[in-house]
Amino acid sequence: MALVGVTADAHTAVIIARIHEMNGMRDELKKFKDCIYMVPNTLIHHYQQFYDCLLSLHFKFNDIDGASALLLDLCKYSESNIFVRCQREQEKSCTVSIGSGNIKMGLRLQFLPQQLKDFFYKVNGKQELVSYKNGKLVLSNKGLAKLIIGYKRSGRISELSKLLICIRNMLSSCSDVVDACIYLGWLETAHDIIEDLESEKYCVGEGSYLSLLTAYYDNNMLREADGLVRQIKRAGYAVNFSKAQDKGTLGLEVRSPCKADLANSIIQNTKEDGEEASFLVHEYNSSIYFFTKAKMMEDAIQTYRKMQKMKIYPNVSTFFHLISGYCSLGMYREITILWGDIKRSMGNRNTVYNRDLYELLLLNFLRGGYFERVMEVIGFMMENGMFLDKWSYKNEFLKFHRDLYRSLTACDAKDEAQSKRIEHVRAFRKLHDQSPITWLQSQLNKLTVKRIKKRQTASTFNALPRAHGLCTFNVSKAQTINSRH
Repeated sequence: MALVGVTADAHTAVIIARIHEMNGMRDELKKFKDCIYMVPNTLIHHYQQFYDCLLSLHFKFNDIDGASALLLDLCKYSESNIFVRCQREQEKSCTVSIGSGNIKMGLRLQFLPQQLKDFFYKVNGKQELVSYKNGKLVLSNKGLAKLIIGYKRSGRISELSKLLICIRNMLSSCSDVVDACIYLGWLETAHDIIEDLESEKYCVGEGSYLSLLTAYYDNNMLREADGLVRQIKRAGYAVNFSKAQDKGTLGLEVRSPCKADLANSIIQNTKEDGEEASFLVHEYNSSIYFFTKAKMMEDAIQTYRKMQKMKIYPNVSTFFHLISGYCSLGMYREITILWGDIKRSMGNRNTVYNRDLYELLLLNFLRGGYFERVMEVIGFMMENGMFLDKWSYKNEFLKFHRDLYRSLTACDAKDEAQSKRIEHVRAFRKLHDQSPITWLQSQLNKLTVKRIKKRQTASTFNALPRAHGLCTFNVSKAQTINSRH
């Protein structure tokens, strides 16, 4: 779009936001933020997914301050008319830099945030953290849970309480946070939030006081219960405190499914967040991306090696940025070295990365003429059931190596290395000269043969115990023992 001069609109911004979120590129997405503030309130619902993605990236980077600032901006946006511009100013477009910030290497995208074209492709709705209800943007339970986890992890409960008051229009009720903390057994945190809300003149619900008081009695925390009783009296609530001492009587309300939604979301997100190292991956990836787009590969590799020393496991984005950086400089040999790191990473973590990474490797190996690596990646993709875009690979091959070894055979090779290379080139040609139907049929035949062999092996091992009167024999263990020998 930047090359042909097409102006971006709201749909473009949402698609770009989804892509940047998947790749962890927060700085790139933040470039659109100031432009979107030019949009009037009547159009803000078109950017709900944009803000959802940006908030998600703040949490991925463990940037609680950034997430809080974004929520405060959204609150101010919906509560005031400051952002409603005159018609002439609303129709102004802004320029967003794409890729490298260097004037010679980077691109400039014209962005008209108020424009809504009839787009041929629209992304599916995404409302994980921020949703649009009753004419305003609201924070979901998952978004609020991530916010609570972040503040509690850093011990900043008083700041959380102040933020809850400021963004109360984006929440159903601040008391839900107190109830969730009580449900999780965070009684001290719940009490601190109640005191903070009271100091800010916010009216805390009677049910939150009673739930906390019951929890104190249930846990024999009598000293804390006496202090809360005095606090309830100061708040002006008329409560029969003798009933609160009956365990479980007043705490049933908070244990209901509706009240427990936020608490369950906190538990789920705590499991998903994992260790702090996961946040550092995104920080390092951001640095690697900055260096690669500026063609500073030495600095990018130093950052990558630093990750390894700190035992921070790289992810798909890490390798993707490095491969793209090497590709932009035509350094295909270095990509073969990086392929070794990727294989070790897969072995250590017992994982398989997504198809896009392997296809990027495959295309670069084709350009560099590393056909042994090409066939290795193709074999790996076939083993894991990944789609092979044969015609794209064939076009790339014809573009760079159309007549390579066309008239030579392995017997004509000068040495063993060239002989192997000729064989790999011929294997690649043979694979891609097949028609789609023939190739698909060969793949189905291979799968059928594998399944038949697997069934025969299983039936053979299952027959052994019955023949000799032994106990039941585990086929998977037998196969493991067989492979060792």
